[in-house]
Amino acid sequence: MQARKMLTAANLYRTGGRVAVLKVLIEANTPLNQNQIARRSNREHFDKVTIYRTLESLLKAGLVHKAFMNKRAWHFELAHNCTKSQCHPHFTCTSCGNTHCLTEMSLPMAKSPHKGFIIHRQQVRLEGLCPECT
Repeated sequence: MQARKMLTAANLYRTGGRVAVLKVLIEANTPLNQNQIARRSNREHFDKVTIYRTLESLLKAGLVHKAFMNKRAWHFELAHNCTKSQCHPHFTCTSCGNTHCLTEMSLPMAKSPHKGFIIHRQQVRLEGLCPECT
């Protein structure tokens, strides 16, 4: 889906920053952190604060979500492949560091064996070697 249409459908203003961030995430097909989004946006004067605020508005609107945290940095992706309670699994190569979305894989929702724990959201990240590093 095109970035401008996504923003219109979510009743958000189509600012240059929002369009740029969504375009980067649409083209990436993998979760990205703020620095990766900034590098890929090809925009001058696109600082971390602007990216952070843009991502927060897109998170609140449900267009993107936090996929996982790696080395103290959140990675973001489009939310269209996930539900509110479950994100598709991700595979991160321990050699090259690349992360791949495993949208064709589904896992059952975990049930807590401990009394009193209520699971609201499940995110699974698998680690190993990708085909290029094997």
